Amino acid sequence: MPHNRLHTGRFSENLTMNSHLNLVVAYCALSFFGAPANAQEWVRFRGPNGSGVSTATTIPVEWTEEDLNWKIEIPGIGHGSPVVWENRLYINAESNDGEKRIVLCIDTQSGQQIWERSFPAVTHKKHRKNSFASSTPAVDERHVYAAWATPERITLVALDHNGALVWDADLGAFKGGHGFAASPIVYQDMVVIGNDQDGESSLIAVDRSDGSIRWNVPRRSKRITYSTPCVYERAGRAPELIFTNWQHGITAINPDSGNTNWELSTFDTSRNERAIGSPVVAGDLIIGTCGFVTAQKHAVAVRPGDSGQPDDVEEVFRIERNVPHIPTVIVHNDRLYMWSDKGIVGCYELQTGKSIWQQRVGGNFFGSPVCVNDCLYSISDEGEVVVIAADDRFEVLAKNSLGEPSHSTPAVANGAMFLRTFSHLISVGGLPSTDVR
Repeated sequence: MPHNRLHTGRFSENLTMNSHLNLVVAYCALSFFGAPANAQEWVRFRGPNGSGVSTATTIPVEWTEEDLNWKIEIPGIGHGSPVVWENRLYINAESNDGEKRIVLCIDTQSGQQIWERSFPAVTHKKHRKNSFASSTPAVDERHVYAAWATPERITLVALDHNGALVWDADLGAFKGGHGFAASPIVYQDMVVIGNDQDGESSLIAVDRSDGSIRWNVPRRSKRITYSTPCVYERAGRAPELIFTNWQHGITAINPDSGNTNWELSTFDTSRNERAIGSPVVAGDLIIGTCGFVTAQKHAVAVRPGDSGQPDDVEEVFRIERNVPHIPTVIVHNDRLYMWSDKGIVGCYELQTGKSIWQQRVGGNFFGSPVCVNDCLYSISDEGEVVVIAADDRFEVLAKNSLGEPSHSTPAVANGAMFLRTFSHLISVGGLPSTDVR
């Protein structure tokens, strides 16, 4: 069973002296034993390699408005997730119906805005559930990298940590009736982004220093893709960048050359589908999802062989019932969890795909779950953070209202959780700096 959960908030001013002192002692112990975890960065969509798993130990399971570290209004709206480097949080936003695209920098301790950088853009067609700021930035020790699009131009920019523009890359025209939502990642000295769209498509890597193109891999995607790539690393094999797409299936790219190492057609190309949830690496397995909102959806696990040859990749298992279309799957303790758009959660054996349980939590979900301290957290579209046990026994632990709708995925860094609603940003958990000296 999950353990060491924090079931209540930490910052209520009505705490008695004894409970206050006990709380401080508990958090001192947690900070001592979990210091490396609390320092963990969250540098891309769903954190370390897109896994969605945090090693933090100071996130409460249940809280109230009084327990929040802070809650601030964002000067704009959007659905992209926060990213964090040290004590700075970065997030995309848009205002004026998409005519202004914004990158914000927030102090993680106080919630104070450090800087705002805005860029002119134009409004264009998109899905009513999408926004003009649905992309999640990426961040490293030098820059924050943000992407957005108009029909004329996909823009990828690098800003330094003080908000100065370092470079601005034009990645070509954009075509997609549902709008843009591709998120970049940083790998070694490159920024990588999937540009699978309804028009001319490619996989792109640019130099993170100046934005110059390192490689550009043509694609036949046919339908816009929203999944974010990840890195597959395994002993005896060179690292590979993993992408998912309806037409291509699961693709492994050599990050040095941009060459395709292997590709396995795993999805149904006979009907319209779309890869929205991102691929996840779990040990020697790669799990990708694809489907259509009103049709069948697939979660497929593949294992590249030891030879490294293109034909040495096997499908290990396939799940096609209650598979999420938009949320990304998550793996923890040799279990695969799938949290569907319609609020059905499933737990499966990672190595076989065998179902352990499937239960309905209720609500609709656009964001993806994250795992913290043996608990799964996911935000419903009505802004309710549902917390369940990451365990072989289904258990709903809490439902916490954020007071506003959300289509976003939580971020966890420095021992705190950061939650985005349509127009607000919220921090909860972590060590109370005013109490521990």
